[in-house]
Amino acid sequence: MGTDSKKTILCYGDSNTYGYDPATGLRYPEQVRWPGVLRGMLPGHYVIEEGCNGRTASVTPEDEPWKDGRSYLKACLNSHKPIDLIILMLGSNDLKKFFHRTPEEIAAGIREILQTIAEFTQEKQGSKPEVLLVSPPLIGRGIETSAFADSFDADAVGRSEKLAALYEKEAKAFACSGVLKCGFLNAADVIQPSDIDSLHLMPDAHVRLAKAIYEAIDIS
Repeated sequence: MGTDSKKTILCYGDSNTYGYDPATGLRYPEQVRWPGVLRGMLPGHYVIEEGCNGRTASVTPEDEPWKDGRSYLKACLNSHKPIDLIILMLGSNDLKKFFHRTPEEIAAGIREILQTIAEFTQEKQGSKPEVLLVSPPLIGRGIETSAFADSFDADAVGRSEKLAALYEKEAKAFACSGVLKCGFLNAADVIQPSDIDSLHLMPDAHVRLAKAIYEAIDIS
């Protein structure tokens, strides 16, 4: 990205992008959420928070189909165009036991999202944004006794550990093909879920994630 104007950065994700507070079940203040922290690190640029509790990457929830990250994506891209950079972090909710998604199926959903980004932005804004694909933090081993035990079982822990390698493969495939300039960051390298619910992030993790993302993107 160039330095001649304000850049638009879209943060597209689930409850950990929304800023779900595991201690209260409410939302962290703007300055605590990682997109808000990132905004403070990028003065002069426009950081958009598009996080939604329960959003998926590869499945359409029967009771809440609007939480499918694929179905909402085009409207989001068109609403915020022109977009210079998209930070994409999805996949945790696909690990819910009643969705029966394998890591490979979740990665296929990410592939579909990346392809949509490439094709739709080229059509609607005449250019493709850069993308930073972030594999989500792992599901904690205490998930079976957490407030989210009805949705996640112990198997989700192991499946979450397989996502990073698959996501990195997708990012490299898009980048190497020239379809989309796509970088990769493994969130599990820098953060862990809270001990409270083994799923959502504490404030210090939001800060560490924002710093890792800042270091991974190029706004020069």
